[in-house]
Amino acid sequence: MLILGYIAAMLIGISLGLIGGGGSILTVPVLVYIFHLEPANATTYSLFIVGFTSLIGAMGYLKRKQINIPVALLYASSSILTVLATRRLLLPLIPEHIFSLGEVNITKSMLTMILFAFLMVLASVSMIRNGSAAEQAGNGAKMAYSRIIGYGVVIGFITGLLGAGGGFLIIPALIMLMKMPMKEAVGTSLLIIALNSLLGFAGDIAFVHIEWTFLLGISMVAAIGILLGARMSKRIEGARLKKGFGWFVLMMGIYIFAAELL
Repeated sequence: MLILGYIAAMLIGISLGLIGGGGSILTVPVLVYIFHLEPANATTYSLFIVGFTSLIGAMGYLKRKQINIPVALLYASSSILTVLATRRLLLPLIPEHIFSLGEVNITKSMLTMILFAFLMVLASVSMIRNGSAAEQAGNGAKMAYSRIIGYGVVIGFITGLLGAGGGFLIIPALIMLMKMPMKEAVGTSLLIIALNSLLGFAGDIAFVHIEWTFLLGISMVAAIGILLGARMSKRIEGARLKKGFGWFVLMMGIYIFAAELL
């Protein structure tokens, strides 16, 4: 199982390198179902893994000048505050036992995974339906600042609640609102994810026991994956990869629904 977990960590990084998102949606399920972490702790670990990996990937795009830094900072400024508020103010208010539905007891851990599965299904549909849309973007649109800030709040809430980077939502927003070309959207997305996730993790350190050897090991494997994914992205059509990965995420989401509810 450990080997399977490290393979999955590699795939998380490869996905982030190829399409700038999607891989982070798998991090919490991998930590919960393969490494058997509690969902609450898994979201904290996920923030570091996703943030560290995305930062490594963003460096390459920064060298190639394929990151729109003003947009990334604007986006992150609203989302980071939401991440911190969600993790420090909202999460502690959710009780361990939420309610009972017949003979099924809905716990905080179960709700986290059900919400994660729902998010995975939404993300997969977006990736499958819009697999080629990203390649059609161009330059020169006016910056929709208010919308970017609004999207930042939404992404921050998702990142804070579930530990997912939200790249599958950030990239379409950058393409549709900012009219960014795909490569620039991917690089900008990685920087936003890195800022959100690492600062969210920093806010958790004092409250969660961290097994650093395990966490750094998984993060290094994912970081190698993102470097491989970035190289592969130069040779493989992004739209086809995005659609194929969307089907994989859909199957994972359905599996989580079944594992938690059946």
